Amino acid sequence: MGGLIRRFLKRYNNESEYRKIVDMKRYRFGFGEYKYWDYPLPDIVKDLREGLYPHLAPVANAWMQCLNLETRFPKHLPSLSAQCEANAQMKPTPLILKYPPTGFNTLHQDLYGEVYFPIQAAIVLSQKGEDYQGGEFVMTRQVPRAQSQAIVLTPDRGDMIIFTTNFKPEQGVRGYYRVNMKHGISEVLSGERYAMGIIFHDAVS
Repeated sequence: MGGLIRRFLKRYNNESEYRKIVDMKRYRFGFGEYKYWDYPLPDIVKDLREGLYPHLAPVANAWMQCLNLETRFPKHLPSLSAQCEANAQMKPTPLILKYPPTGFNTLHQDLYGEVYFPIQAAIVLSQKGEDYQGGEFVMTRQVPRAQSQAIVLTPDRGDMIIFTTNFKPEQGVRGYYRVNMKHGISEVLSGERYAMGIIFHDAVS
């Protein structure tokens, strides 16, 4: 795994692979940069995206059913991509992120348009304690009629986090209710932290 990740990171500066490069500080998203791959996606990114989606679609549909929402998601990614295209969402959203010392990412949701899939994945490409310090993966869970709860994860290199894009159902005394969530990255204290984001819906721009 380590060798595969190192070979993958060597391609980070191959600008021809990307459709857009974002300076987080410029847009007040944090400090660092991320790059959206262009179509055709690198094989490993394409395979991950298409391979994960069929396992997550039944979960997403169960969420919609629990919350009495009409939205249902197709079994395979090309059908979701067709829905995105019909809504003028044709820009790929998988991305690679780089956080330098003092880098961070503000709490956010990755929606990109009216058509969105409620689950996404992140893969950490650096080892905490070796390549960087700090840089925890942070989620906030909005608790009804209370302050939000913070959830902090410290994954190792190669670990995948599967999490909600914007909300998920939770069961209460009166049935299921919607819990809104955001995610971000805490400050990197030293070193550099790289990660990959796998988002299944496409973007308007």
